[in-house]
Amino acid sequence: MFGIGIPELLVILVLVLLVFGAKKLPEIGGGLGQAIKNFKKATTEPDEIDVTPSSEKKKEED
Repeated sequence: MFGIGIPELLVILVLVLLVFGAKKLPEIGGGLGQAIKNFKKATTEPDEIDVTPSSEKKKEED
């Protein structure tokens, strides 16, 4: 995986911990998880439902 092993991941984790602090990490993780969840939901749900009243649709077709 791009040459990133366990030691490199630990170094990155320590740097993130130093930059953001221990109190901010749960907030960052939660926000990242929510973003991934919303992205997956947006890619799997069908297109938006057309809520135009049927009378307006008929006018557009004429």
